[in-house]
Amino acid sequence: MAAALAHRGPDAQGVWSDAAAGLVFSHRRLSIVDLSAAGSQPMVSADERWVICFNGEIYNARKIAAVSELALCSWRGHSDTEIILESFARRGVDATLADMNGMFAIALWDRQERTLYLIRDRLGIKPLFVLEDEGRLAFASELKSFAKLDRWSPEIDMASVTSFFRFGYVPAPFSIYKDIHKLMPGEIVTIAPGKPPISRRYWSCATVAEFGVHNQIDVSDEEAIKTFDKLLFDAVSQQMISDVPIGAFLSGGIDSSAVTAQMVAAHGGAVRTFSVASPDMNFDESRQAAAIAHHLGTTHTQITVSSQDALNTIESLPEMYDEPFADSSQIPTFLISKLTRQHVAVALSGDGGDEILAGYSRHVFSNGPWQRLSMVPVQFRAAIAFLLHMVPDQAFLLLQNLIPARRRPAQFLDKLHKLINVIPADSRDLYLRLISLCSQPSTITQSAEQNVDLAADAEAKLGNLLAATQLRDTMLYLPDDILQKVDRASMSVGLEVRPPLLDHRIMEFSWRLPNRFKVRNGESKWLLRRVLEKYVPREMFDRPKMGFSVPMADWLRGPLREWSANLLDVTKFGGGLLNAVEAERLHQNFLAGRGVSGHAIWTLLMFESWRRKWAHASD
Repeated sequence: MAAALAHRGPDAQGVWSDAAAGLVFSHRRLSIVDLSAAGSQPMVSADERWVICFNGEIYNARKIAAVSELALCSWRGHSDTEIILESFARRGVDATLADMNGMFAIALWDRQERTLYLIRDRLGIKPLFVLEDEGRLAFASELKSFAKLDRWSPEIDMASVTSFFRFGYVPAPFSIYKDIHKLMPGEIVTIAPGKPPISRRYWSCATVAEFGVHNQIDVSDEEAIKTFDKLLFDAVSQQMISDVPIGAFLSGGIDSSAVTAQMVAAHGGAVRTFSVASPDMNFDESRQAAAIAHHLGTTHTQITVSSQDALNTIESLPEMYDEPFADSSQIPTFLISKLTRQHVAVALSGDGGDEILAGYSRHVFSNGPWQRLSMVPVQFRAAIAFLLHMVPDQAFLLLQNLIPARRRPAQFLDKLHKLINVIPADSRDLYLRLISLCSQPSTITQSAEQNVDLAADAEAKLGNLLAATQLRDTMLYLPDDILQKVDRASMSVGLEVRPPLLDHRIMEFSWRLPNRFKVRNGESKWLLRRVLEKYVPREMFDRPKMGFSVPMADWLRGPLREWSANLLDVTKFGGGLLNAVEAERLHQNFLAGRGVSGHAIWTLLMFESWRRKWAHASD
């Protein structure tokens, strides 16, 4: 099982077993802090009672080591693993978790009580899958490990397949297999002999959000900017701890630029930054990234990739993402990770800024335009949407060309189709319409959809639609799409990526801020923009959000057309699990420009690519 994850930890492997308990830990190491054998895992505590096996990084480990209960420890090394292990042993599980600031998936074994603890970090940055099968329990960082188990017969969960076609990923706690589930962010599961597993949350975003919205702080613009700037500086400073070279992803956007600026301020010298130039793809922000790098004085590395370079990675995606995954930005995320790993072993990213400070277009939409649109009678809106669905894509592309390039939204056609889809919505189904890749996924799977609405009552509890949309994104889209995309792409090349904006202290502070600090006068991420202005001139980053997108529709109608046709062949597609005729209909409508997005077709292709590789994983 560990060998299947060698890419995540290419530096060393360790195994520890408790034969009497029938328990084995196996670990692959990516050496970041304390490169000596003293940092190797699995690790046994000094009193030999506790054993730990964990993936991730604890940024404030030195602070934990300084607490009074650990004053008499005789440290073997200086790894974060040893520090939290001794803290668990001497202070207890809950006290240690409350103090920990980091990203982690942890297995902790109490040899005395014969109790296993499985723990995932607060925001779900690191993955943790758990298999319960015929009285056996196994866990791993990726699904491909389970394929190495004897006597495991994977069974696809069709409800999860339906959810995948809606979202482009399988949302937690479900997985693509019936007998495997994902630990939720902030969850700890306790497994003791003779008792059913006990699950609880030691930290909950929903609880933090509800408390924050109902206990908002009355601060001036200046005070909010100063506090956020200080929090981000501290988060970045902590996350720069490393015994190996470290750098940053720099796209030229607001989030990565803010993180890079804080790195420069914290480091006091040149910081390594990395970006990808892609003149023939939609996500090229290399000129802006280079300008910001020059302004901040970073040592900047840029690689130019073509559409062909990106296309060449597609065949490796089912191996990299061993669960169906269809966020097409997985391709450029892999390319920037591969480039960065050639120079450093750790990179800071700007992930999380959109969720905590309302950076998506749906946040701006829900904060004003939707209130006005929803006042129009639904029958009239439905008629307008019906007529717009009849307009061919070619006509919309002519409209796109009339918009000045500087103000033209990225993925214009896909966003327009999404807007048309939400015109007849009501507030109860607005969020699903805004984020769905396939509006009626059950027509493809002929199966009921999994219930994944983790915050169905968010608007009622939080009192406003913007906060409810942010919460849903933070509980669903962030951990199951954004963070897992980055984890698989970066760890496939042995690169550790850290997101300072997801420091839980920043999250807790942001939820206590009134909405005006997030969206103001139609401007998203208002507060983060003001912080960035302290370091970078506004004209360098004041432009429409581009994102890490690829020209998927153009590819699927061009260089990927033959590949797509092969995967969607009605005689082969779905292996009897799916409605191949419906998939073919959607594909033909897409090719004809009749209102089907390229991203909807990409979900079909990514599922079929996955199925052909993994549907019989244990064979």
